[in-house]
Amino acid sequence: MKQRSHFILSLLLPLQVALVSIAARFPQFIETYYSNGIYPLISKLERYALGWLPFSFGDLFYTVLIFGLIRWIFIRIKSRYKKPKQWILEALASLSIIYFCFHAFWGLNYYRLPLHQSLEIEHEYSQEQLISFTKKLAIKANKLHSTLAKDDTLKVDFLFKNSEIRKIAIDGYKNIEDDYPELTYQAKSVKPSLFSIPLTYMGFNGYLNPFTGEAQVNNQIPKFKLPSTTSHEMGHQIGFAKENEANFMACLTTMNHPNPYFKYAGYTFALKYCLGEVYVTDPCEAENIIAMLNLGIRKNYWEVQHFWAEHENPLEPFFKIFYGSYLKVNNQPQGIKSYNYVVALLVNYFEGEHQL
Repeated sequence: MKQRSHFILSLLLPLQVALVSIAARFPQFIETYYSNGIYPLISKLERYALGWLPFSFGDLFYTVLIFGLIRWIFIRIKSRYKKPKQWILEALASLSIIYFCFHAFWGLNYYRLPLHQSLEIEHEYSQEQLISFTKKLAIKANKLHSTLAKDDTLKVDFLFKNSEIRKIAIDGYKNIEDDYPELTYQAKSVKPSLFSIPLTYMGFNGYLNPFTGEAQVNNQIPKFKLPSTTSHEMGHQIGFAKENEANFMACLTTMNHPNPYFKYAGYTFALKYCLGEVYVTDPCEAENIIAMLNLGIRKNYWEVQHFWAEHENPLEPFFKIFYGSYLKVNNQPQGIKSYNYVVALLVNYFEGEHQL
């Protein structure tokens, strides 16, 4: 009976892959019936069910899964891979269940309409638009910095507990829910990752557990980065699976946040991406804009840069390659570079009806 179940589940795996491939060709269908239909119900249920826990249930789930996999491999080696039909079916059946849960609980959001189509904005911009917008961000960042630091040479210190930052981030989504009811965030479930130290050496700020709907944040990163990182992971929770779109959600909610520290974190977060794009096409202009910035803002950037430099290790590039491959498999053909698409969203959104 058990082997028969494994056989049926194994047969369902290629069928699921085919169905997902077909569904990916109909983003409007995914947008209407999954991302704005079934998924909001699933995500709210998960957050209500697990959000009250002070620790990440998803991290415990991953731990059990990893140890279970190690044990399974050990048994296979010990038995010298006997009864291959049995353990191959067992492995395929497990993979089939994981594949189904991943896409049913969250993963189909990778195939929804591109965000620029949902927002009805352009997804291209000229060099002049980019430079003009980046300068506006720099001016706004300087003004915000001047209200938060005693001197323009001092970095802004975020005198919040990490747990407070996770709570305050919710206000960013509440602040825009009248204009965007679909972005309403209910039932918080943002937690410090139990794997924060390994995450730091892997080079990651946070992640969403697609099986439990919990957002995990690296508790080791500088507080200056926590508002944008937390808001980014919350963007994933409400259904924006692609990294560039979750980054835009982080910008949108922090740049419009009622808390001035979050607003500063948001403007400098957006500015960093835009400066990166300017630097690729016009390094001299990028240096000119950087020279416009208060020294304190640059010190906040250096603080983050120094943090990651301190934790560089030989394995980090391999983790980035692995994650880049994961993004490419899940409808982000540019891999990690797809993060930069957020610049197109920012320029066209804030240069349109929503002026800075």
